[in-house]
Amino acid sequence: MRRGERKKRIFVNIAAVFLMIYIILPFIWLFISSISPKVELIATPPHWIPENPSFNNYLKLLGLQEASLSTGEIPPFNTAMRNSIVVALSSTGLSVLIGIFAAYAFARLEFRGKNAMLISVIALRMLPEIALVLPLYMIMQKLNMSDSKVFLTLVYMSFVLPFVIWILRSYFESIPVTLEEAALIDGANRWTIIWKIVFPLALPGIITTCIFCLLTCWDEFLFSLIFTTSYNAKTVTVAISEFTTRHMIDYGLMMAGGMLASLPPILFALVLQKYVVNGLTEGSVKE
Repeated sequence: MRRGERKKRIFVNIAAVFLMIYIILPFIWLFISSISPKVELIATPPHWIPENPSFNNYLKLLGLQEASLSTGEIPPFNTAMRNSIVVALSSTGLSVLIGIFAAYAFARLEFRGKNAMLISVIALRMLPEIALVLPLYMIMQKLNMSDSKVFLTLVYMSFVLPFVIWILRSYFESIPVTLEEAALIDGANRWTIIWKIVFPLALPGIITTCIFCLLTCWDEFLFSLIFTTSYNAKTVTVAISEFTTRHMIDYGLMMAGGMLASLPPILFALVLQKYVVNGLTEGSVKE
């Protein structure tokens, strides 16, 4: 190995280590803060390693220990987690299911107004969320769907579906048309081509899009805050914000809630990571 290449590799490794520390450090501090007593958490200078660590905050959030804020009982965190899981998975699943067919149509079919429709799809995604709050709120009232997980799911789909269509269209266009033409010659219909050829080859893009959509829906706060009034539909982001009361902020519960809320999307991404790698080679070679 040349001296210059060795220096370059050392520099890349050092940069990778610093990048990893930069990414992981907030999670480490989040965990440390969640197990630190209130006195140590607000101490100056800060205690980087808690002297009396405790998992009471997690027990309180999971309902295994009685707890209350200065103004009453803590929010039902378990219910909020279930709401977030239901809404995020429903929004992601429906958006990807609809987006696959819409993106394939934009990538392969020719029809009048195709380019204008495609531009309008991405233009809708560029609208600021705050500009849509009032129209969506009026629609919610007209449909009598206040404080509903169904309406929250539809709202989330309205801003993740354009992203799904735009990204998957690019993946479908990268697939050689000759593969589909060969399948048509062999007698395959359009549905068979989508599920047997296009879907396996576009699997990395589909999985990546699913992960992004899930994270977007999971982290959303504004719409959930405005369109929900009770814990029949409130999500985990709203529940964490309610650890702030008029008289105090319970940083320990807030940090523990943030730690628990970060686990489902991380696990989801880790589980689907292998499918992204496998999808890079599946469907391209016929044995």
